Amino acid sequence: MSLQLPPLALYIHVPWCIRKCPYCDFNSHQANNDIPEADYVKALCFDLQQDQVLAQGRKITSIFFGGGTPSMLSAAAIGQILQDAENIIGFEPDIEITLEANPGTFEQQKFSGFRAAGVNRLSIGIQSFNDQQLKLLGRVHGRDEALRAVGVARKAGFDNLNLDLMHGLPEQSIDDAKADLQQAIDLEPEHLSWYQLTIEQNTAFYSAPPVLPEEEILADIQDAGVELLASAGYVQYEISAYARAKKCARHNLNYWGFGDYLGIGAGAHGKITFPAENKIARLWKTRLPKHYLDAAHSQKISTNLNGHQNVFGGGSDLLTPESLPLEFMMNALRLNDGVPIDYFRQRTGQDWSLVEGNWIKLEAQGLVEKYNGYIRPTILGRRFLNRVLQAFIHETD
Repeated sequence: MSLQLPPLALYIHVPWCIRKCPYCDFNSHQANNDIPEADYVKALCFDLQQDQVLAQGRKITSIFFGGGTPSMLSAAAIGQILQDAENIIGFEPDIEITLEANPGTFEQQKFSGFRAAGVNRLSIGIQSFNDQQLKLLGRVHGRDEALRAVGVARKAGFDNLNLDLMHGLPEQSIDDAKADLQQAIDLEPEHLSWYQLTIEQNTAFYSAPPVLPEEEILADIQDAGVELLASAGYVQYEISAYARAKKCARHNLNYWGFGDYLGIGAGAHGKITFPAENKIARLWKTRLPKHYLDAAHSQKISTNLNGHQNVFGGGSDLLTPESLPLEFMMNALRLNDGVPIDYFRQRTGQDWSLVEGNWIKLEAQGLVEKYNGYIRPTILGRRFLNRVLQAFIHETD
């Protein structure tokens, strides 16, 4: 059964940050001096030109500047990148453009410039309003800077803000977590990302783990937080995402709906559907900023997937038919409301009958359900999502 082209998003990676946080396992590198902004902007443009063919005639529905700390770039640089992207591929009329920002980088003129350049959504990495917690997390900002950042963003004209907040922090009590969340709610952002701190490999915390709250306390924090957010009008639509009406993150909804996305920049990942070949691939660019910039300067072409040529190395993997049910469900079942059942056929190229047997078994256990043409996890299924996903491993073997 042939694939259909899903919507196309664009992820742009800016790999530099002011200081590497001890919990961060992203491709981020501390900027010891001025970052090579002009060279990097040119490299991103060249990267996008080479990937233009992968758009296959589609325009971009959303853009996300991630990092690192993208707000370290100037407003002029962000504006140039957006202009290049619009010229090379094109934008849908209602495009969502999100920029991640660190509270320590907020200047009124700069953020007014970001808004004027076309950025219409900010994601502010606050993580906590507690100065002691921020210190333990290795953050470069404090509570006052976090509060000021929101004010600067509003004054710059941003009417769509996300605040990133973590819970389950070292030495954090239930009251501490609720106070953090209440402070975020009081600032009235349109969207809140509230997620539990996890210790990942290749981080400073992994080498020297802090003492985290016990499992029982973590569960109590989660329950109390969800209740607090709901009472304030924030609807949970994904595992760690809460939004007011019509303010869900459209870029992330595209990920979870198994849509396509181009990834440009050092270490950026993408997912692209090739209907003519009945294939889906994941692609990525070379990880180190120096290697990425060197590749842009050399312009030495290497052939990648399906004959696609790109100088930025990295690699690609075809998703096998056996892996597609799990890949799809890992994304779709993160959403409380799930996705249209037709997405499975359209975006994997496989028939629903391949997974229906296991779906029926999961339904009988009260873990998933069909509702108005959608497939979605139940409340119980969201709690035991890993168990649900086990049912889709090698489904077509």
